[in-house]
Amino acid sequence: MPILNAIVHRIEKAGDAPARLLAASEPLSASDTLEAMLEGLTRAYHAKSKAWGHFSDTTMGAGNVEGEEADAPASPLAAEITDYLADKRDFVTLTRGIAERLARLLDAHLSVSGDLMVLDTRFGDARFLTLALLHHREGFAIDEALQPVPARQLNLTQMSLAARLDISQWQSGDSRQYLSWTRERGGKALAEGFAALLGGVEGVDAPGETRTLLKAFSDYVEKEDLAEEASREKTETLVDYASEQASRGEPVTLEELSGLLDEQQPKAFYDHIRNADYGLSPEIPPDRKTLNQFKRFTGRAGGVSISFDSHLLGSSVEYDEQSDRLIIKQVPKQLKEQLKRQG
Repeated sequence: MPILNAIVHRIEKAGDAPARLLAASEPLSASDTLEAMLEGLTRAYHAKSKAWGHFSDTTMGAGNVEGEEADAPASPLAAEITDYLADKRDFVTLTRGIAERLARLLDAHLSVSGDLMVLDTRFGDARFLTLALLHHREGFAIDEALQPVPARQLNLTQMSLAARLDISQWQSGDSRQYLSWTRERGGKALAEGFAALLGGVEGVDAPGETRTLLKAFSDYVEKEDLAEEASREKTETLVDYASEQASRGEPVTLEELSGLLDEQQPKAFYDHIRNADYGLSPEIPPDRKTLNQFKRFTGRAGGVSISFDSHLLGSSVEYDEQSDRLIIKQVPKQLKEQLKRQG
């Protein structure tokens, strides 16, 4: 992933004292170490729980996005990045402005120091701007005399605040999920403050979209009346594909997923989603936590075979542990018709 520009600004914060910014005067030089660090940072960011959305005023970037709120405040950051991309603002000035606002945010909500790393990178035809507040941890190393010595290391997995802008999607003007940012630490006030710093507006509920996708898949499996082995294979295919997309920071593409689920009828699942009108976008950001919780319960004994998705437990399916009874509230239509004919 070629690095077009990279820089680190240090923010020192001790107790109640105001945060102090130690700003860099020039970008980092290219190096193999920097490239390797970018790979680690990217992997760590993809694993984080994130909000997905867009700038509050996209007219500063590349045209309005349909559905934008008319009274949403403009994003200063969007304007500054626009100037940077047009060579009207240099990288040092752009990133120093971000660091100054971030220092004020830390003053209000967190007593932590950190190094703000900002990178402008290109991968194929796509271009990204990534920023992350990184912290250090104490570790150990072996010196030239083969003796253990203390060593201070960057902890890439501990990112208090981080964000990523897909510049290419932003400039295309037809996406509502080109901006993502972490929302794991510090409570609601910090999360809202960081979103305000970015000028970000949530356009996609990744956990909600992922749950809807899994619900659509469960309905599809039931409608197709798939055998248990086929159902299990398709479940694994969906989870593996969506998890891989999550690890790469890429969205789930419904048409691509549909083709993976059934090579003989590659449009079957996609058509099921469209015809049932689940309200899913053609591309959705997968939520890893939701995916990890998705599984199928199966059991066979005494001529009875039962299988259902875990998210149905407590709603359509209830288990009474004391009486050892499984209650199915919504009997599949095909099974219901067979039972009526038998009666």
